[in-house]
Amino acid sequence: MTQIPESHRDLLNANVATLATIGPSGRPQVSELWFLADEGEIRMSLNTTRQKVKNLLRQPACSLLLLDLANPYRYVELRGDAEIEPDDDYAFADRLGAKYGADVRTMDNPGESRVVVTIRPTRIRTWG
Repeated sequence: MTQIPESHRDLLNANVATLATIGPSGRPQVSELWFLADEGEIRMSLNTTRQKVKNLLRQPACSLLLLDLANPYRYVELRGDAEIEPDDDYAFADRLGAKYGADVRTMDNPGESRVVVTIRPTRIRTWG
């Protein structure tokens, strides 16, 4: 992701990110989740039954925080909008799962589906 300064690009290899969405009441909802820095973008695989997906479908504004766990005063935050695409064949979910050595398919119940969520930053902030 070319907009993230070189000094913070190592955080693209973090294990988890914090996604903040806007809930139906207008209050924030925050979730820890897996992500993949993929072709210059940050993407996530989310189950469509989750509240965070419902929030993003209704209001795509979001914030994603990549925290340096060794130094929690160092982070990169991406504020922007989420773009959501179906992942019916689990092609992206399989790539994401490979990063974590996990089969994402086993995390879903029969009949559930997944989407690829790509963060389209309008602002990137770094600290530390």
